Order: sequence, then C-alpha cells, then structure tokens
Amino acid sequence: MSDVWWGLPLVLALLIGALCPLTGTLLLVQRRLFQANLISHAVLPGLALAVALRLDPGVGGVVTGVAGALLAERLSRAERADPGGDEAVLNTVLAGFLGLGVLLIPLLHIRVDLEAVLFGDLLAAGPVDLLRTLLALAALGLLLALRYRQLVYLGVDPTGAASAGLPVRRLRLLLTLVTAFTVVSAMTAVGVVLVIALMGAPALVALVGATSLRQALLRAALVGLALSAGGFLLAIQPAVNLPPGPLIGVLCMGLLPLAALRRA
Repeated sequence: MSDVWWGLPLVLALLIGALCPLTGTLLLVQRRLFQANLISHAVLPGLALAVALRLDPGVGGVVTGVAGALLAERLSRAERADPGGDEAVLNTVLAGFLGLGVLLIPLLHIRVDLEAVLFGDLLAAGPVDLLRTLLALAALGLLLALRYRQLVYLGVDPTGAASAGLPVRRLRLLLTLVTAFTVVSAMTAVGVVLVIALMGAPALVALVGATSLRQALLRAALVGLALSAGGFLLAIQPAVNLPPGPLIGVLCMGLLPLAALRRA
C-alpha cells in the first residue's frame, strides 16, 4: 500500500482540476469571476468557527463564503453609480472577512494551519476531502443539467434574461452556492488563495474560439485536468519535492501567454 500513497491525492487533484475550471468558466461567462476570489477569502471565519464548535470546517466555510458574497452583492448595488464603487466594496468585504477569520483564531483559542488553508496540502488529503469534492461536483452537474439554457441566456444577455422573466437572482444564488462548495472542496488541493488561478486560467484558454458554452466547459475541464495532474506528478518527484498546490498555481499563470497568443 505504501507504494501507492499518492493514489488518493492524485484522484483528488484530478477531480479538483476538472471542478474548478468548470465553475470558473460559468463565472467568467457571467462576468462574476471576482466572486470566487471574494468567497475564497470569506470562508476563513466559517472555518475558524466550525473548528471551535467541532463541526465540519467545510460547512462553516460554505456558510460564511456565501454570506460574504451576498453581503458584497447587497452593498455594491448602492455604489454602482460611482466609477470603481463596485470593486471598492468587493475588495473591502474580501479583506474584512479575511481579517475576521485571522482574528477569530486567537480569540477562540483554536489551532488552524493557515498555510494549509491558504495554499493547500494535497498530500494530506483524506476520504472526507474526496467526499466533499464529489458532492461539489455533483452539485455543479445538477446545476448544469437543470439550468444550462438559462445560464447560457443569462451569460449572453443579462438584461434580456431579466426582461424575459428568468429568475436571475435565483440563478446567481445557485451559482454562488456551487462556487462556495467548489472553493471549500479545493482547499485541500490548492488552498483558498490559489483556487482562483485554477478557476480562471483554464477558463480563459477554453473560451478563446469556443462556439458554445458546452464546448468551453469541456475544454476548460481538460485543461484543468492536465494542469492538476502535471503539477501533482511533477511536485512529488524526488528531484523536485515541492508543494503541489503552489506548483499548480504557477502552472496556471504559465497558461496566460497561451491565452493571449490564441486571441491574437
């Protein structure tokens, strides 16, 4: 069994490698990718509270992640008339939730490995992490199966979708929930800071020249799988011996020139 110690981490890396780009593509089409960045920082207070209450940290992370996204959405509505007001609100809420999470750790007298939370610890993955990722992937699959056409319409023409009577707020809330599940499930693999790279870079490459959302989703998933598998297998080589999460994040950055070349 010791010869295949990397089996579970590799399976988790592959699942996260598909899940994050799929979610990121939906967010990018909806012009809401920054929401993933906000949620990834807003999960920290929930993690701290869940650890203090001896609950599943993932549950706490999803609750505060969604709460942060909804708070930012509500507050930013009042600032949309001002240039840059939207971004200022989102960045302030992001920093506030991150700061609250850091403050709760000493206040609640708990131990949280901040490095693992922020940058991932894929080699320490367990069955619970695998189950959490499978549930997030199932939630995303259910959303796509039931709301695919509505998501396409909303991404192409948000104003027209609202005028046609589509439940825009409900769709965005569902996407927010799926994003929160994705971020929490990706904590083990790449951490809450680097997850945004795995959501964004494959989606950027996949959307160039895509003729449909379905095609873009498939491309993004394949690119994410290649990045995660390649980063993980490279990281565990004795000659390299680096943390897989940060290495996957660096590989994501290497995709950006490719996306630029494909647009040219």
